[in-house]
Amino acid sequence: MGIFKRFKPREVQLELKKVHDYCASKTPVVTVVFVHGIATDASCFTNTIKYLEGTASLKNVRFVAFDLLGSGKSYTSDDLNYDFHDQITALHNSINNLHLDTPLVLVGHSMGALITIRYADTYKKSCKHLILVSPPVYRPEDIENPKFMIGIKLFKDAVSINNHKILKEKSFNNSIDKIVLNKYNYGRFINLKTHATIIYGEMDRFIGAKNIPHILKENSKYLVAIKTAGRHGMSKDKYSKMVGVLEDIINDVS
Repeated sequence: MGIFKRFKPREVQLELKKVHDYCASKTPVVTVVFVHGIATDASCFTNTIKYLEGTASLKNVRFVAFDLLGSGKSYTSDDLNYDFHDQITALHNSINNLHLDTPLVLVGHSMGALITIRYADTYKKSCKHLILVSPPVYRPEDIENPKFMIGIKLFKDAVSINNHKILKEKSFNNSIDKIVLNKYNYGRFINLKTHATIIYGEMDRFIGAKNIPHILKENSKYLVAIKTAGRHGMSKDKYSKMVGVLEDIINDVS
């Protein structure tokens, strides 16, 4: 090689763009980190965070929101797989950068709920509680059923109405294939060892709601659920239910 040497390219330390970080008190007792779903960014929590921060009983809660890889203002690259490993690595590095001295609560919406479950399973005892909003609960046999793909097509059609370009992005397609349709997700619900509250709408077409009673029965020690009248989105019928959950957590750690 003469005087030339080959250098291994420096690996990028995956981190997420923090888009919100606020606590009304100088002495927070709990930190809540929001993890959004597919084909969106942390802005989907804008109304949620505004509502929670305006609730007097939650003044000692620190609220933080990140954009996931490939979304919003976070890092995007064709070199990424946009799988659980990439997203969890970036989320972990970003949470470490918060230098927390409080218990951690993760709020995941839709695909974000799957990421938070895998995060809690990967970094055991790292989370005080999970709040899983509109989580996709698919059995392996659901994913293998050709009729199931009709629901996936309906979801893609709904996404396409807002932004057809997203359907061609690697981050979107890999997020569906490697995260949402991961055949091991169902088992993660059953074997979860972190206390979690599922909040979902009875009119939600995208989450496999018929499977929720089964996971509640199989993992009654760690899972509870709150059903609302809503659909899939991060709407008031869901985030208003978080107040009681967070109040219970605050009472538990105080």
